[in-house]
Amino acid sequence: MILFVNCCPRENSRTERLAGKLLEKLGEFVEVNPEKEGLVPLDRERLDYRTALVERGDFSDDIFRYAKQFAGADTIVIAAPFWDLSFPSVLKIYIENIYVTGIVSKYDENGAPKGLCKARKLYYVTTAGGDYDGRFSFDYLKALAEDYFGIAETVLIKAEKLDIFGNNPEEILAESMKFYGID
Repeated sequence: MILFVNCCPRENSRTERLAGKLLEKLGEFVEVNPEKEGLVPLDRERLDYRTALVERGDFSDDIFRYAKQFAGADTIVIAAPFWDLSFPSVLKIYIENIYVTGIVSKYDENGAPKGLCKARKLYYVTTAGGDYDGRFSFDYLKALAEDYFGIAETVLIKAEKLDIFGNNPEEILAESMKFYGID
């Protein structure tokens, strides 16, 4: 199963369009949109509830459905625009909800993380109005995917400088699609 994590809140999102071209190449997918799904941050009550279930080894509750879906995916595509030097907060909320020890990751006897995810590849798709700096978005997701989730390969697909005066955003998007072989 290909899992599409759509963190694009705007109508006619350029990031979502870029991801759509990739998804056309990859094939049939299941979409989860954390904002539309109503995912919320883990407050004290939800965190205590989830922790108690994890400690009992009881992963049957609906609170774990996104973690199970993520861990069971063969390929993952995350689409998130570059906002304010990072990604939209809804992606962090999604990560917070899927990062469950015993489903997506475990820790060995030395405390080192071991990924439990089935996916071998994660694509991170983004667009930026100006220069793109991946240190606070892609690099973070790559570290999580490879070091904690057990996903062997993380690929960045981007289009940048879309809002620079004089640039043609449609032309830049088309060039990016061609560059990544998804036109």
